[in-house]
Amino acid sequence: MCGIFGIFATELGQLDLRSTTQQAGLKLSHRGPDDRGLFVSSVGRCALAHTRLSILDLSPAGHQPMSTPDGRYWITFNGEIYNYKELRQELERSGETFSSYSDTEVILRLYARAGSDSLHRLRGMFAFAIWDVRQQKLFIARDRLGIKPLYYYADDKKLIFASEVRAILATELVPRQIDPIALTEYLAYQSVPSPRTLINGIKAMPPGTWMLIDATGAIKESKYWDLLQDFSTEAQTASKSAILRRTSELLHEATELHLISDVPLGVFLSGGIDSSALVGLISDLGYTPRTFSVVFAETNYDESVFARQIATRFKTEHTEIHLTEGAMLKQLPDALAAMDQPTGDGINTYVVSQAVKAAGVTVALSGLGGDEVFVGYPSFLRLEKAIKYLRPLKRLPTPARNLAAHVVELAGGGSIKAAKIASMIGSDGSLASLYPVARQVLSSSKRRRLLSRRWKQFDQDWRDPYEYLLRNAYQGVSAAGLFARISYAESRTYMHDVLLHDTDQMSMAHALEVRVPLLDHKLIEYVIGAPDAYKRPNGVPKSLLVESLGDLLPPDVVHRPKQGFTLPFADWMRGDLRKFCEERLLGQRIESRGVFDASQVSRLWQGFINGSRDVSWSRLWVLVALEEWLEHNRVNCSI
Repeated sequence: MCGIFGIFATELGQLDLRSTTQQAGLKLSHRGPDDRGLFVSSVGRCALAHTRLSILDLSPAGHQPMSTPDGRYWITFNGEIYNYKELRQELERSGETFSSYSDTEVILRLYARAGSDSLHRLRGMFAFAIWDVRQQKLFIARDRLGIKPLYYYADDKKLIFASEVRAILATELVPRQIDPIALTEYLAYQSVPSPRTLINGIKAMPPGTWMLIDATGAIKESKYWDLLQDFSTEAQTASKSAILRRTSELLHEATELHLISDVPLGVFLSGGIDSSALVGLISDLGYTPRTFSVVFAETNYDESVFARQIATRFKTEHTEIHLTEGAMLKQLPDALAAMDQPTGDGINTYVVSQAVKAAGVTVALSGLGGDEVFVGYPSFLRLEKAIKYLRPLKRLPTPARNLAAHVVELAGGGSIKAAKIASMIGSDGSLASLYPVARQVLSSSKRRRLLSRRWKQFDQDWRDPYEYLLRNAYQGVSAAGLFARISYAESRTYMHDVLLHDTDQMSMAHALEVRVPLLDHKLIEYVIGAPDAYKRPNGVPKSLLVESLGDLLPPDVVHRPKQGFTLPFADWMRGDLRKFCEERLLGQRIESRGVFDASQVSRLWQGFINGSRDVSWSRLWVLVALEEWLEHNRVNCSI
């Protein structure tokens, strides 16, 4: 895993590409502490930078940026291509010779032969850029699910891309100006829905997309993969036994591919179904994995008994990492500083990654994606019911819509998704009804301006897949089943904008690579196309995953209630974290931003301290994380 950066200049001689790229590269050194490289084109059109975390081919032959033997193509690459050995053999049979054993060189040679069509052959997680010296064109691409990050900024003079937003900011070529629409979305969802970021003009490149920039600065963008368009129809007419057999084959295949590594590798073992399944699959393949469980002894969250059961069953080399509340609280400032973009989550991932890296592991496998792919969340059933009744409800008068919204919210058990659906049902068409948090904490003048601006762009600029899903549930937008469309919405929202985002930024803060075998695109394409009836029969979650594994997992792990990863932030914020939070939420610091209603924030804080059930700790914590990020990155909030 690595950090990548590049800049493309439309006008020659206007930018100091070398010093700018070197400066930006320093901001990515935590992602790749093993090596650093720089390429600047002879005509001053393009520069590429790379910071390397050595995983495959640890020799100097894997140095990046890397070029083809003739010097025409140069690449900077972040990620892993799990089928690179197979692709290399094909290329060798076609006459190619290689100077390294890296997957980077395979991508480069494949692109030299097939251009953008090469993306369809890659199986893995990736973000990379390739500079064509002869044609003076820059090609950038991102993996299908957006496992690896890629951000960019473009204007009429330049295009800048990087693994992290702060590397782009380090060039000082992009104004450190807040995106007002992204700010309202962050307050509503506790993360910024892609493609926006909190910085005006910096965007996240969509998953499954490539871009080509020519010498004039013209940008061509194309989507090469989409879950709802590229899923396999093989399972739609297959018997259940055939589906389970093929799912098992793909699970074993994906897991084995994700084990390639020239450095120590382990597995995050929480004791839940997904991580337990990974350990079982690895053992079934003939390997004895190292497993790591983090035990938070001072919290209500403890799955260690289930993790020990799995470790014993598969005879793993198991390590329990005990973290105390005091140790975690000491790490909070560093964890917040590690956020390239703030979210309301991610602290747990930071401390877990630090502990696993300290134990001598460079690559860790995670069960992330299991809930989204195999229909694990309770929200699948709630959304199925909500979608069924949403369209008729939208035609009801306002009082009836409000009543329906209230019922949906109560039925959702307080979940963010249920609240969001309720807002859509009860909405009177004004954006303000969709942004209750923005109404609470933004100053009145800024609020009116922000919400007015957001509403004007609502139809043209809305990117919320849940809204898309709910609007189009019965309009034949895809041949996929309803659960497949909910999986799509989950993968493009919470999974992409929070889980994958937090996993990358918090693990790479410690130079730890995290792999997600359950997001192998071949596996997903098949499972998504399976009939809904087999995915959650009688409300039983993850049936395809569990049944395809046979008796691999013990019944205690399979049938226990789902337990979310929760930390006692409410208690901490009223206790040891109180001073830290108040320094960021109260007084001159937040007033100086000029966008928040400081008195209202103070009232919300006091309500929380006094135990009001109407004030969630998470709504205040996102403000703490935001304020820390604004200060750390010197971002201007004036609107």
